[in-house]
Amino acid sequence: MWMRGGTSKGGYFLKEDLPADITERDAFLLRVMGSPDPRQIDGMGGADPLTSKVAVVSRSDRDGVDVDYLFLQVFVDKAIVTDQQNCGNILAGIGPFAIERGLVAATGDETPVTIFMVNTGQIAVASVQTPGGVVTYNGDARIDGVPGTAAPVPLEFRDTAGSSCGALLPTGNAVDDVNGVRVTLIDNGMPCVVFKAEDVGVTGYETREDLDADETLKARIEAIRLIVGPMMNLGDVADNSVPKMMLVAPPRNGGAVTVRSFIPKRAHASIGVLGAVSVATACLIEGSPAAEVAVIPDGRKKTLSVEHPTGETTCVMELDEAGAVVTSAMLRTARKLMDGIVFG
Repeated sequence: MWMRGGTSKGGYFLKEDLPADITERDAFLLRVMGSPDPRQIDGMGGADPLTSKVAVVSRSDRDGVDVDYLFLQVFVDKAIVTDQQNCGNILAGIGPFAIERGLVAATGDETPVTIFMVNTGQIAVASVQTPGGVVTYNGDARIDGVPGTAAPVPLEFRDTAGSSCGALLPTGNAVDDVNGVRVTLIDNGMPCVVFKAEDVGVTGYETREDLDADETLKARIEAIRLIVGPMMNLGDVADNSVPKMMLVAPPRNGGAVTVRSFIPKRAHASIGVLGAVSVATACLIEGSPAAEVAVIPDGRKKTLSVEHPTGETTCVMELDEAGAVVTSAMLRTARKLMDGIVFG
């Protein structure tokens, strides 16, 4: 099934329908997407990392969990398929897909689907609209980066801190200095490097196209990324899709913070779901670059609007008495685009 999940798009497969051997599976998925090729002309990929994604779904045997979800990023111009990250946008389609494929039974007008994210061992709960026991994709929810409206798919994330790096702050520091740039190395569902845009010579309000055309900027932030890989317990990240690079600036449109995201070598049209969660968390860490530019509301339950090139992404963060993030929630939407047979 081909679906839009949040601001991404890709193929959703039952695990049993893919080759069990990982090498064979990856070769098949590369052919399906048409990689490696900048245009992905001989496959289903859309010549962009955001449209070259795969979800592998199976019924779970874990207590209290409905389905297991493995995310795979298929590189566009390289023969690489990686499982080194989650994808919170593709996650938005997992609940509807699981119900459509009979892995989960609809329970009424709204059906909760508990999802184990295989990549990082974390759990998310998606609430799927199922009036009359049938998934609906029509609704009034709107998210920036997607035209029109659709049925809401609220996502609640549990225990995401340190999902890939072993700790929320893998170095134990709120701030590290890397190549003369103050950065926060953080992982609250997505490994991210958060730093002020002005510290690398830009404003943080540039368009995606301007950022992608700035080869000097990209070389500078890639040099930082390669250094912090081992610091974040990720090893050599030269060919990895993480960590993501997050350039932050003060908000301009009433939000909490402005972000320009690299994923990791191309500028993002918006921001990934779990990337937004990690950035929002960084805004709550005293002394961090993000905290220095962010506008934070009062209270233990905080709604943080993360501004990006095509709008904003809202994170709802609940804090404990010590100020640590306990739960994170976001609103996404999804739509079924095609159900059929794809050839590899």
